[in-house]
Amino acid sequence: MSHHHSDSTPDGVSPSSSSSTSIAIQSAASGSTRKINFCQWCGGPTKHEIPDGEEKTRAICTHCGKITYENPKMVVGCLIEHENKILLCKRKIHPSYGLWTLPAGYMEIGESAAEGAIRETWEEANAEVEVESPFAQLDIPLIGQTYIIFLAKLKRPHFSPGPESLECRLFALEDIPFDSLAFSSMLVTLKLYFEDKKVGRPKFHYGIIKKRPGTSPSEIHAYTLDHHFKC
Repeated sequence: MSHHHSDSTPDGVSPSSSSSTSIAIQSAASGSTRKINFCQWCGGPTKHEIPDGEEKTRAICTHCGKITYENPKMVVGCLIEHENKILLCKRKIHPSYGLWTLPAGYMEIGESAAEGAIRETWEEANAEVEVESPFAQLDIPLIGQTYIIFLAKLKRPHFSPGPESLECRLFALEDIPFDSLAFSSMLVTLKLYFEDKKVGRPKFHYGIIKKRPGTSPSEIHAYTLDHHFKC
């Protein structure tokens, strides 16, 4: 993640609170629901009801009447190929401190997915990259996240740890630390890449990562990959 999102949690759920917002995380088999107790516009207390004409319970302000809609977060990142090796960063922040990840983080308002992936790579690995093609879109409905990972190459052979990274290193395919990866999304992405390279060249992948309810981000094997297709 970029240093702008030091409290963000890719592949996990991170409660946050402020003077105007109190959020409780309630994990259920059908997914994660966030109980929003105060209005994000006026700070008034909310009630939780199904608005007229809708199907889901929403947080409705009892003062101004506005409805808070929550939408999935978009996480964007780069799978950087350099001399048949992959660039990984060791996380300097929680969760998954000390574990390896592709440079990735939350997309910002005002940028494209590719621009966000390039920015995150610069912030986490001090690496200037050129995006070559999309590689994977991985949805994680349980935690309301979608990952878009791009294949990219270094514009120049330089990288170094950013503020959120302990170390950045190029790994040969056979040396990728599959048991020390930060998140299920990274495990899935790198396994798909590894399998593609064994049989030819990378394809584009789509899949749904079904996380086992109640598992932590560090339990990277607690998932199934559903509805996977490649082209």
